[in-house]
Amino acid sequence: MSEKLKIKLSIANRVYPLTIEASQEEGLRKAAKNIDAMIKQFEQSYSVRDKQDVLAMCALQFASQVEQKSIDKESVSEHLEEKLNALNNLLQSHLVS
Repeated sequence: MSEKLKIKLSIANRVYPLTIEASQEEGLRKAAKNIDAMIKQFEQSYSVRDKQDVLAMCALQFASQVEQKSIDKESVSEHLEEKLNALNNLLQSHLVS
């Protein structure tokens, strides 16, 4: 069985108690730190006072990063598939000759 940890994360000046797998702790703490840093950046850059708006902007930023990585990965996969097919065709043509 996996070891469960009880931790408290602070996000936007609120504390969230969580029970997590030990292997998740580092990632969750880094994520909370990144969210707080982004909140500060949005508050300074856009003079936003409403935490709900700032958190929505953070969520949009992180979600768009995930989606962009997915799009980029798909594009790379398609490019690699094209290259592998071209290489395979080249090899096939030399084997037939």
